[in-house]
Amino acid sequence: MNIEDRRNKRLRDPDALLEYVDSKMVDMDTYYILLDEVQLVPEFEDVLNSYLHVKNAEVFVTGSNAKFLSKDVITEFRGRGWEIRVHPLSFAEIYEARGGDKSQLLMEYYRYGGLPGVVLESSEEKVAYLKEVYETVYIRDVVQRNHLRNADGLRELVRVLASAMGAGTNVKRIVNTFKSEAGMDISPNTIAKYLEHLEDAFIISEALRYNVKGRKYIGTGTKYYFEDMGGRNVVLGFRQVEEAHAMENVMYNELIRRHYQVDVGQVDVWGKDAAGITFKKQLEVDFVLNKASVRIYIQSALIMPDRKKEEQEQASLLNINDAFKKVIIVGGYHIPHYNEYGILITGLFDFLMDTDSLERM
Repeated sequence: MNIEDRRNKRLRDPDALLEYVDSKMVDMDTYYILLDEVQLVPEFEDVLNSYLHVKNAEVFVTGSNAKFLSKDVITEFRGRGWEIRVHPLSFAEIYEARGGDKSQLLMEYYRYGGLPGVVLESSEEKVAYLKEVYETVYIRDVVQRNHLRNADGLRELVRVLASAMGAGTNVKRIVNTFKSEAGMDISPNTIAKYLEHLEDAFIISEALRYNVKGRKYIGTGTKYYFEDMGGRNVVLGFRQVEEAHAMENVMYNELIRRHYQVDVGQVDVWGKDAAGITFKKQLEVDFVLNKASVRIYIQSALIMPDRKKEEQEQASLLNINDAFKKVIIVGGYHIPHYNEYGILITGLFDFLMDTDSLERM
């Protein structure tokens, strides 16, 4: 039942909804109850709770990201329900639907993302769809849900994050960017709340910075990735579609889909300069993955045409003194192999098309 449908308006009364559902359950067969936009029902928690102990009832509820976020369900039904996270389509899923040249399709994926509404449409229809989704589903819903008075500030924050996609940042830097680029004075607390709202609405995702050798999280240099590249690009009018950054964002989303915890790694390396003075430099590991007992370190390289570039990409990995798998993923096609240091070098298409590639190779 779609509770948002005007024809079902009477079912927005919780007692009427209960009575209607009960009337359909005429025997002890298993019944699947699917309620869409259930947040429109006052006291809907009581309705759902009423079926917790009905053995032949399985209840599924969905709601818009504006009024019914996953944290609301988790808080109310902790230990008594499950969250099913629905992501935009993966590259492999779009390739299964579309076929054709993978390189060309990947460029489209970088540009328009993986929301189902864009997969089979023309370029003009994709752009119109993404604009509509961004303004109505994303921005309007976030503003309404959280009773925000400064919608322009929220829009500007999304633009700032989109422009700096894949770059480390923090609240203080964002506040300074607002002042210098937009002439807007917004407090750190407000920026922090806006970031939380955008994460709750599945617009952005935060990757924390992790000191690999120190085995601790660092409060600076957090990275924000967009849940969908189409949403990110529409914010900037499709003017900044840098392939290297798009590849990194798509890889991050794919790793999240595979249920890894994904952090940004930092490796501190000490050395001495020509004058014998000790110095410390910080090398970055694009992704540090954890899942149960599995840990994997990954570098993303759009191209790796020669030995010098390979040495540059593997520098941080070689300074990690543990036995966990270390991987360099190169854009496009690349024959998977291990180099002399035991680092797996593989291509982006092998990674995207095979969900088990990292742990199987």
